[in-house]
Amino acid sequence: MKILVVSNLFPPHYVGGYELRCQMAVKALRGRGHTVQVLTSNHGVTAAPGGAIESGVERTLRIHGFFGHPWLGIGKLRALEFHNNRVLRDLIADFQPDVVHVWNLGGISKSLCLTLQALGVPVVYDVSDHWIARSLVADVWLNWWNRENPSLPVRLLRSFWTLTGARTRWSRLAPTDPVSTIRFSRIYFCSRALRDLTAAKGYAVQQGDVIYCSVDTTKFHGEPIPASRPLRKLLWVGRLSEDKGVMTALKAMAAVQAKFGGELHIYGKGEVDYTTMLKSFVEQHRLPVFFHTASAAEMPAVYRAHDALVFTSEWEEPFALTPLEAMASGLPVIGTLTGGSKELFRHGDNALTYTAGNAEELAQRIGELDADPAARARMAVTGHSEVRARYAEPIITDQMEQYLLESARGAFSAA
Repeated sequence: MKILVVSNLFPPHYVGGYELRCQMAVKALRGRGHTVQVLTSNHGVTAAPGGAIESGVERTLRIHGFFGHPWLGIGKLRALEFHNNRVLRDLIADFQPDVVHVWNLGGISKSLCLTLQALGVPVVYDVSDHWIARSLVADVWLNWWNRENPSLPVRLLRSFWTLTGARTRWSRLAPTDPVSTIRFSRIYFCSRALRDLTAAKGYAVQQGDVIYCSVDTTKFHGEPIPASRPLRKLLWVGRLSEDKGVMTALKAMAAVQAKFGGELHIYGKGEVDYTTMLKSFVEQHRLPVFFHTASAAEMPAVYRAHDALVFTSEWEEPFALTPLEAMASGLPVIGTLTGGSKELFRHGDNALTYTAGNAEELAQRIGELDADPAARARMAVTGHSEVRARYAEPIITDQMEQYLLESARGAFSAA
């Protein structure tokens, strides 16, 4: 196939797992003989004109209001919308893709979805965050044209441009239809939880499939932790923020420290004020907790150097990568059941679970894991086996590739 991938960001410019998954998918599909062209934003691009050209990646879309980029008034926003839609149309005309694979559109013109519909090209949406469920209706361009009860200046200007025919002309360059007219005929989510949340927001996506996130088991690997290995080094990995539940982990360490002789090692970064507050709590309670940072290349070794992962997320995670990486590395896991995690964890079988935000319950789980080496080893073996059998990158790529093939062929048959 010839596949056009559209994403707001693409490594080396990224903010999280969504963009890294996209890069992994592009590499895997190219490795299977498909021609993949990436269209992404110019975020982070500082090279002077005439610099090295990145093969297979075009960084010409423009971001609005995200990642430090300014929010624009309607005049400048109109120019940005025209630009982004023109770039998409021109690349489709030149590349002639069999299918367009749309990833994260946070900060990118949602009018591109309407342009793709108008062009009639087969489109597949990969959704692994809330950009549809919680952000689509807030798209500034489409919202400006369609929201009810706008301010008087907006109402007057919108009426003027509609009556003079400007809106009709401009809609050919950057569609202005409401988000309710966007169709997601071919769409898959990284979890049932995210699909159901998106459907509950009023979008017709319940027919969407589920293709879970993958883990690179050639990078994240290790023998399951044996029963003979004592539980001494707990690991916490993630963004240091309230919704990730790191404070719950600290409170649990305070509650269990008289009974548990191990340490908690935290790997991550966060806002200075919040990080300072966490460290002050550790100092005040004299906890055996240590803060670290590590590069992506260093993380596989970090997992293998610890005895168990504590996953404390307290928000509706679409489907977290950290537990997959830990399980693939042979670690037992204690985790919450928020969002997509309930589709991964089974208490007492492949993990121990607790109620998000409940530090006393987490402390109890740490004690249970420490007191029963045989159960600890059994859960590590089960999790390790399941991740390699269900979530390894080649397995997930098979599912993604098949979905793209079916989407392209189905559209051509219908045409």
